[in-house]
Amino acid sequence: MPRKCIIEFENVSKLYGKRRGVNRLNLKVTTGEVFGYLGPNGAGKTTTIRLMLDLIRPTHGKLSLFELDLTNQTKEIHSRIGYLPGELFLYDDLTGEQFLTYVGHLRGGVDINYMNDVVRRLGCDIKTPIKSLSHGNRQKIGLVQSLMHKPELLILDEPTLGLDPLVQQEFYDIIKEINEDGCTVFLSSHFLPEVEKVCDRVGIIREGNLVAVEKVEVLKSRILRKVKVIFATEISKDIFAGLVGVENVSVKNKTLTCDVVGKMDSMIKRSAQFEVISMISNDPTLEDVFLSYYRKGNKVAK
Repeated sequence: MPRKCIIEFENVSKLYGKRRGVNRLNLKVTTGEVFGYLGPNGAGKTTTIRLMLDLIRPTHGKLSLFELDLTNQTKEIHSRIGYLPGELFLYDDLTGEQFLTYVGHLRGGVDINYMNDVVRRLGCDIKTPIKSLSHGNRQKIGLVQSLMHKPELLILDEPTLGLDPLVQQEFYDIIKEINEDGCTVFLSSHFLPEVEKVCDRVGIIREGNLVAVEKVEVLKSRILRKVKVIFATEISKDIFAGLVGVENVSVKNKTLTCDVVGKMDSMIKRSAQFEVISMISNDPTLEDVFLSYYRKGNKVAK
């Protein structure tokens, strides 16, 4: 049985005068997906989200949520959505508890036990006035308000910004749980490991253009990693010639540097034939993903 389309963009463009927000965007997200939206700052991620929320409207094209018309059925659509903005503004004179109670009433009531459980798991300080909280603690309260009414669609713009690693992991666990219960998640980020960790598919946006939509496994297979291996003795770079995915090999002073595209299995096994002092492979950056994706001459759609 085909999944229901939760988000659908049909040839959507948004212009700000002569400046382009998004350009001819075509995208479908179906029920139960965790969809990652990956791009550098200024790529068009927030514009895409603001279009989905009907905070701004397309210059051209059409979009719908839950197969409903976004312009004429906005209230119904918003009642089914949880949203965390990238720039979070809260009522500074309220405590976190007062703010969540207020938002819960606007929602028509929420499951207090569930809300308190999310508060506990994220380690929220809800007794202190919001104006006295750090950015990370404000972010936690923002996450609680997006989750507490158990939305059908959760839209998150840079959700883990300012959170410590333990809280990030707890947040990822919550995302997994609500997704298993049927919630669809649209997660915008410029943090590649986050998208790899929680998402099923990934859309890559660059300069307002959706340049690729891939399963996470496919994205990983195209990632270029820079590797440095220090050996106990001198070796020849010819030893690594012809290995699958290994490129730009250089050897100097017992140290090998190279690029590895996709899996590192062949590189590691070949290196293990010699005495290795150390091996360093840095996590790829977002720019590395773009370079990997386009390194063989693929062009960004304009």
